[in-house]
Amino acid sequence: MHRRQFFAAGGSLMVLSACSATGMDMMGATPASTLAADAAVARAVLPVQSPQAELLQVWTGPYEGVPPWDRVTAEKLKAAMLEGIELRRAEYAAIADNPEPATFANTLVAMQMAGEPIGRAFALFGVMTGNIGTPEYQAVARELSPILSAAGDEITFNEKLFARVKAVADGAEAAGLTAEQVRLAERSRDGFVRSGAALNPTQKAELGRINTALANAFTAFGQKVVADENAWTHITDEAGVAGLSTSDKAAAAAAARSRNLQGWAIVNTRSSVDPFLTLGSDRAQREIVWKKFVNRGDNGDANDTNATIAEIVKLRDQRAKLLGYANHAELRMQDTMAKTPDAARELMNRVWAPAKARVAEEVADMRAIAGHDIEPWDYLFYAEKVKKQKYDLDQNELKPYFELGNVKRGAFYMAERLYGFSFTPLAAGTVPVFHPDVEVFEVKDKATGRHVGLFYSDDFSRTGKRSGAWATTYRSYSTYDGVRNVLSSNNNNFTKAEAGQPLLISLDDAETLFHEFGHALHSLSAAYTYPALGGTPRDYVEYPSQVHEHWVLSRPILDGFMKHVETGQPMPQSLVDKIEAAATFNQGYATVSYLSSALVDMDLHTQATPPTDIDAFERESLARYGMPKEIVMRHRLPQFNHLFTSDAYSAGYYSYLWSEVMDADTWAYFEESGDVFNPDIAARYKAIILAEGNTTDRAEAYRRFRGRNPDVAALLRVRGFPVS
Repeated sequence: MHRRQFFAAGGSLMVLSACSATGMDMMGATPASTLAADAAVARAVLPVQSPQAELLQVWTGPYEGVPPWDRVTAEKLKAAMLEGIELRRAEYAAIADNPEPATFANTLVAMQMAGEPIGRAFALFGVMTGNIGTPEYQAVARELSPILSAAGDEITFNEKLFARVKAVADGAEAAGLTAEQVRLAERSRDGFVRSGAALNPTQKAELGRINTALANAFTAFGQKVVADENAWTHITDEAGVAGLSTSDKAAAAAAARSRNLQGWAIVNTRSSVDPFLTLGSDRAQREIVWKKFVNRGDNGDANDTNATIAEIVKLRDQRAKLLGYANHAELRMQDTMAKTPDAARELMNRVWAPAKARVAEEVADMRAIAGHDIEPWDYLFYAEKVKKQKYDLDQNELKPYFELGNVKRGAFYMAERLYGFSFTPLAAGTVPVFHPDVEVFEVKDKATGRHVGLFYSDDFSRTGKRSGAWATTYRSYSTYDGVRNVLSSNNNNFTKAEAGQPLLISLDDAETLFHEFGHALHSLSAAYTYPALGGTPRDYVEYPSQVHEHWVLSRPILDGFMKHVETGQPMPQSLVDKIEAAATFNQGYATVSYLSSALVDMDLHTQATPPTDIDAFERESLARYGMPKEIVMRHRLPQFNHLFTSDAYSAGYYSYLWSEVMDADTWAYFEESGDVFNPDIAARYKAIILAEGNTTDRAEAYRRFRGRNPDVAALLRVRGFPVS
């Protein structure tokens, strides 16, 4: 999700030289000779195994092996996951029961190697349940979720294993470990503790019960929301689609035909709903579409998620207190840049007041045109009218410049200019794909021709696919046991155009595409040794993706790729000037829509007593913050996948704003240099911000890159809010 869709993410500089292809020049990295020796020790610890399940086998084929999507079935996937758990169990038992004293090699490196077969199956599992999502795969997910949770707890609760990890971390300095090894050891130890490894047996049993119940609830929530999104508003009268662009109307007609309907279908996903609410002139029809969308998961039927949410927040609260924390937010924020709920709230509150003030101004402008009060289903429609009046700018004027294929090629050009990557499409059939719509590109280092990895692009919505846009990595970079390439992917939910017609997307959609591509570039730029150090803090991970949105409207990309679908001419500067003049337009709506979701998330997860009536809590929380009545949360709780399909963004939706402070400050750095493709800044950005993963503290890394802490004023300026 990109920055605008939060809503819709001096002195001399300390410089780190660019990392080599293998990451061996990275600050504090481990020498190659040590890696080879450690890998040999680790392999000797692990039992020799021969997986039987087809989907546990080492990936074969070109490009260092690729996922066997053409051979995946729900039955095979289930068999692979169950066998994979047993194989991993044996490997961890061998590490824990090793009679030799714990060392970095025989414990931490062995743990990196353990579970490789099930790791391959997990990559397949995530895609088939998220991108395909047929009833067969949903059934497998429901069955396996509690089993996988229990298997994970078994590793965490292994006292002998934890003792070995703790011994390595506590003795890291005496053992002479490299900085990278010390960080891995200490983070592993601390992660075990936060997951309950130091609890007594009775407490561990209770935590295991909680984790299994949460796994079931997460799966149930996600599947209910997907089911509610597999709906549409059927419009039979052309007056009901009046105002839509030609491309949006054609997409709605195609959606209707694919459902054996006459007329038009507005699918209950954001990529269909937002254009309708922005351009559709039938106010009554807008209200119908809006209500169906914002009430996903909140209709009192089999797909209602309120009881599921209440169960999740209760279980999270029990877990936090069992682990010694006052609430779920305090637990979740231990491994973040913000560190505490109060620090996150401080930033959110600094932005909330000016955002609400801007909403009042926006509503006054819209009422002057509408002649009536503005309801939530009116906001985007009349905002578009105000934009046309103030800036002579409307969506229909912009869309012809954003043809999906051209936008993707523009993103590839950005990656080439900034980081030296080339993206070459593979012919259909070169590697297996999980759906015919998926395109695959080989990624190389343009200067040397070195193969970096593959990029899979899955752009279109389909029944069973979860909504939104996201990035995934099927195989992460590492060098601890030989260099491994990266298999990355982006996933979108664009509605297909009619056969032979161009698919035109909005500027917001183009920025979303660049945002998700930024996640892929983060993975493809990796130059760390151990994959366990690849994941960055939740409130940092959106920073590298959000900053890449800014390049959409850079002149080189506009001139080369954002060309009018009919005339072939690049977007004229006069139109760009209008966009830039309107850059802070509607930021009240955009910010309040996003930030209300983040504030309610933090409010929900810091309650002394978890609420049981989720709808009432949402209303009361918004009332406490003074939510403008003309706006609804970007993600209401009953459909808030970020919070309730896993723990990932829970008490962490603020992270988009936290990341935007760094993102806005970084973009200012490029702009102030006079060249938004400044090669020196780009090289250091790649080396320090992208390539290092989490091998060093990310706040310290930002200071090395920028020469100082990020400036919050840059964020306020981007939004057009007062800096003081």
